[in-house]
Amino acid sequence: MIEISRITKVYKMGTNLVHALREVSLKIEDGDFVAIMGPSGSGKSTLTHILGLLDVPTSGSYKLGGQEVSTMSEDELAVLRRDTIGFIFQQFNLLPRMNALENVKLPLLYSKREGEPTEQSLLGLVGLGQRMDHRPNELSGGQQQRVAIARS
Repeated sequence: MIEISRITKVYKMGTNLVHALREVSLKIEDGDFVAIMGPSGSGKSTLTHILGLLDVPTSGSYKLGGQEVSTMSEDELAVLRRDTIGFIFQQFNLLPRMNALENVKLPLLYSKREGEPTEQSLLGLVGLGQRMDHRPNELSGGQQQRVAIARS
């Protein structure tokens, strides 16, 4: 579960302060599906960076699984991000020199624990068991997206 309470994010740009987020609160239960929508400049990217533990709020509380993360160190955030968050990028960010299996395997090098699914089973779950030896340029856009999902 994610619980954000009155977070604010302020950036300094030259001599100006930019308020990207002002006292945003939300609660996302396990299994919820959420869309973050709004006009350009409304703070969507800032909020997703905070949710993904890539940035920290200037003030307020952010709890992930009941654990306060807004005051964690960079190292603590990196471990929590590695263990709990998967990213699916809009452009997929697959490494072109690696095949689908190697692209999925790469983040597992940092977080693989006993009992976790293998890269082969993850590709099988997204219907690409027969394409694991193909490089990104040999896959359709939809197949590349599924490799990115398996990797996350």
